[in-house]
Amino acid sequence: MKKDLLSVLDVGGELEKIIDDAIKMKRGEYEKIMEDKVMAMIFEKSSTRTRVSFEVATQKLGGHAIFLSKNDIQLGRGETIKDTAKVLSRYVDVIMYRAYSHENMKELAKHASVPVINGLDNEEHPCQVIADFMTIKEKKGKLRGLKFVYV
Repeated sequence: MKKDLLSVLDVGGELEKIIDDAIKMKRGEYEKIMEDKVMAMIFEKSSTRTRVSFEVATQKLGGHAIFLSKNDIQLGRGETIKDTAKVLSRYVDVIMYRAYSHENMKELAKHASVPVINGLDNEEHPCQVIADFMTIKEKKGKLRGLKFVYV
């Protein structure tokens, strides 16, 4: 079954496991869980950190990432989000989308038959939130019992 990461709420009870796995990966412990897999990375707006982190992670996990800037594809210029989702789903195993609009993010995920990861939109940045929680766990040793304030 397809599982998207459009919001940090999509991880549910798996947050601690995701963070623990990420800490292991940071130490250099990688499983090749993306072997023979391809990730399409759609960037409506550019980002050095997002592009490099997703490309390096995909490679270290055994996969291959394809960078698609807004100039490389017809998204919004003759091709609908629905069409883009359907076409990419035929070729790749996962899509990371860095979008201007959360509505577009939801539309892409709705029509994609492969998982979609939100690399940032105007409402959510779930990968950054998870990374922030990872840093807190590394520094504090835990998440449970801590009080958080977001400003």
